[in-house]
Amino acid sequence: MNVTKYDEGRLMQVLVAPIVSEKATQVAEQTNAIMFKVLRDASKPEIKAAVELMFKVQVKGVSVLNQKGKAKRFGKTVGRRDHVRKAYVTLMPGQELNFGGEGV
Repeated sequence: MNVTKYDEGRLMQVLVAPIVSEKATQVAEQTNAIMFKVLRDASKPEIKAAVELMFKVQVKGVSVLNQKGKAKRFGKTVGRRDHVRKAYVTLMPGQELNFGGEGV
C-alpha cells in the first residue's frame, strides 16, 4: 500500500488504541490479527496505511466492525456509552507487532 497517498498527520490519528483483552489475545494467537480502536470515519485503506506507517509491518487485510454504545442508567437518567469502531488487522505470515518498541 502506498502510504504517501494519505496525509501523514491523519494516519497518525486513525489508530486510537490497541485493544488488549482475552478475545483479542485469542484472535492474535489463532489468526495473526491485532485489534485496534479506530476513528469512526476511518476507512480500511487508511487503517492499513496507518498500521504500515506506525509499526513498519506488512498488512494482509483489514476487517472492521461498528459497535453501538450500550444504554446505561445513571440514577433516574438513561445515558449511552460512545459508539466504537474496531479494526481487526491481519498481518502477513512472519510479521510480528511489538507494542513495546525496540529492545523490550
